[in-house]
Amino acid sequence: MKILVTGGAGFIGGNFVHYMVNKYPEDMIVNLDKLTYAGNLETCKPVEDKPNYKFIKGDIADREFIMDLFEKEKFDVVVNFAAESHVDRSIEDPEIFVKTNVMGTTTLLDACVKYGIQRYHQVSTDEVYGDLPLDRPDLFFTENTPLHTSSPYSSAKASADLFVLAYHRTYGLPVTISRCSNNYGPYHFPEKLIPLIISRALNDETIPVYGTGENVRDWLHVYDHCVAIDLIVRKGRVGEVYNVGGHNERTNLEVVKTVLHALNKPESLITFVTDRKGHDMRYAIDPTKLETELGWKPKYTFDTGIPMTIQWYLDNKEWWENIISGEYQNYFEKMYVEKGRAKE
Repeated sequence: MKILVTGGAGFIGGNFVHYMVNKYPEDMIVNLDKLTYAGNLETCKPVEDKPNYKFIKGDIADREFIMDLFEKEKFDVVVNFAAESHVDRSIEDPEIFVKTNVMGTTTLLDACVKYGIQRYHQVSTDEVYGDLPLDRPDLFFTENTPLHTSSPYSSAKASADLFVLAYHRTYGLPVTISRCSNNYGPYHFPEKLIPLIISRALNDETIPVYGTGENVRDWLHVYDHCVAIDLIVRKGRVGEVYNVGGHNERTNLEVVKTVLHALNKPESLITFVTDRKGHDMRYAIDPTKLETELGWKPKYTFDTGIPMTIQWYLDNKEWWENIISGEYQNYFEKMYVEKGRAKE
């Protein structure tokens, strides 16, 4: 089976590439990534020489390129991680989020219809549901929760989800969608909360926390997310949405303090800053459908996963220091252009 993974040089996509290449040596995993600022080919370094792995640089919103690619490669399955995903950046520049997250998705869908893809899977987010009140801990997002977006990012992801479901109903395209809670784990881009805390705390720099830090997120280890996506692609019901949650709710302030304590750094590094515009208060997912239908269970709790994650960043300082310095952006030129391995 030949599987196209878009956005496979990003955080979750990169972890999924590792997982699939190693678990299914008989399958060909093709990693397509535009290599924007958040795309880091060093993330894929552990698998780049595997015989069942190939990297291609390209933009999912480039229609001519995508159609040519599908014609040449004859994919069986498409798993779409490719997306602009940082909420703050979406507030500053919504247009690029529409282009990649919406137009890019519809371009992939058109190619899937034209070339008869066996399964298209859309990796989405719990942010499409909006937020939940802090004073109702009994409420959770289910697959039937109405979409109620708060940011340009979540609006673009919700729009993409609707297009995916529309292509299933209109064209009969076999699709599935997963909506996950906040991921954490190895290879997380340093602008995100947990690696940001680690990188700044190690340098005794202040840790910015929005508002009062009371916003609640449900944390999911990226490995558990990868297992869930694999299950949904192979066994999930066509046309269905599956929520993937970790049952690990923490306030942002609790997360910051947990990491600081693990690093033996003082809480005095915490600095409260002006809150994000439209900041959602609480995310909490009910993954019952995924658990009962497909037998998924998370391997990690936050208490077991966060120490391993912190240790990974301590053991792999060069990876994230290269990102902060900008050196990671030279990896494609060094490894793929200079060595004649580029496929564009």
